[in-house]
Amino acid sequence: MKRRLILVSLILLAAALFISGCTRERTSEKPPIHLNPNMDHQEKYKAQAESQFFADGATMRTPVEGTVARGELREETDYFSGKDNDGNFIKNAPVALNMDGLKRGQERFNIYCSPCHSKVGDGKSIIVEKGMVPPPSFHIDRIRDMNDGELFDIITNGIRNMPSYRHQIHPDDRWLIILYLRALQRSQNAKLNDVPEQLRETIR
Repeated sequence: MKRRLILVSLILLAAALFISGCTRERTSEKPPIHLNPNMDHQEKYKAQAESQFFADGATMRTPVEGTVARGELREETDYFSGKDNDGNFIKNAPVALNMDGLKRGQERFNIYCSPCHSKVGDGKSIIVEKGMVPPPSFHIDRIRDMNDGELFDIITNGIRNMPSYRHQIHPDDRWLIILYLRALQRSQNAKLNDVPEQLRETIR
């Protein structure tokens, strides 16, 4: 009985030593044996690489129809398209108007818009001087009367000679550019009543 107990103990000890030798924490120059690989080793596909798995040989797959990437749901139709649920251009930008936003809008306007439209928006820019067809002035009635949503749509999708800026300008900045443009239009078409009363005497 005593011998049997010793034998069982030795077998259990040997089994424990064997199992411990298979753990990842044990230092060894040999690659470990993973009884359960737990997806530790997977083939990695790089963009535009060749695939031996898919029939067309491409690693880049078309998204499943109806799926939406995280962060791309964009339920706020007016904010992301400039249109309401009926497809009409919204009248006013759906962002808050403040001085920080106007300064940001001015900065983005000067970067993306002024090369063609000039910094005052009259269309007399340096590119026009080099031979480009001049864009319309922002200060004509047709553009002053446009809804903010239509201006957003033009920045997003382009129009005539103007390319789309959807990839270069974030939606936040598109709206801020429009707010700055409205301030620019008002400055170029201001009336005396637009000037604070205490400053009117200084400009007469």
